[in-house]
Amino acid sequence: MIFSLIQAQEDTTAAVDTLTKAYSNKWDAASNLQHANSVLKAASSHDLIFIVLGVTLIIWFVLLFFIIRVDKKLGKLENEMEQSNVKSTS
Repeated sequence: MIFSLIQAQEDTTAAVDTLTKAYSNKWDAASNLQHANSVLKAASSHDLIFIVLGVTLIIWFVLLFFIIRVDKKLGKLENEMEQSNVKSTS
């Protein structure tokens, strides 16, 4: 029983090693980024979480801006309707 468990672990390690050998030449091309633009250099770095955080913060700020803008416009419309109701009842 123990022998079969050890054999299964060796087989999975071998499968992982064959995948890394198969794709190793494709990842080597990513190491030559001297001539790439700044966006590609930033995206290929290991700090991708900061890019994701920046994009999500931009999206949240834009949504907040539109919510505040709609609230101001709605407040103006409510004030105009109240004034028209006061004038019509007088």
